[in-house]
Amino acid sequence: MITDLPQLEDLPRQTASDVKNKWREVVREVREAGSVAITNHSSVEVVLVNADAYRQLAASAAALKEREASVLDHLSAQFNERLASLQAPDAADKAAAVFQRKGRLSRRPKAGTAF
Repeated sequence: MITDLPQLEDLPRQTASDVKNKWREVVREVREAGSVAITNHSSVEVVLVNADAYRQLAASAAALKEREASVLDHLSAQFNERLASLQAPDAADKAAAVFQRKGRLSRRPKAGTAF
């Protein structure tokens, strides 16, 4: 994976005209520096990276997407478990019993995910 990417402001720059007219020099600079910022009217519009850097970026993005999906699946499963407990046949009776206590507890509360 890519450890540190340089900041956009720190990249070597080439104008769009130079890219068009001096392609070989631009490719050489990309090979040497790893990436080059392409400007149009003094504003960076494109970053040209070498193929290895692109592959690493794509792999990092895919791994992040897979991790996000895993976390969302886990949260969805937790939500479904809690929803199922609320939809149990005796859930209404349990909720009514809690409201009838008016703040009095039958035993000392315990910390944890299940309460």
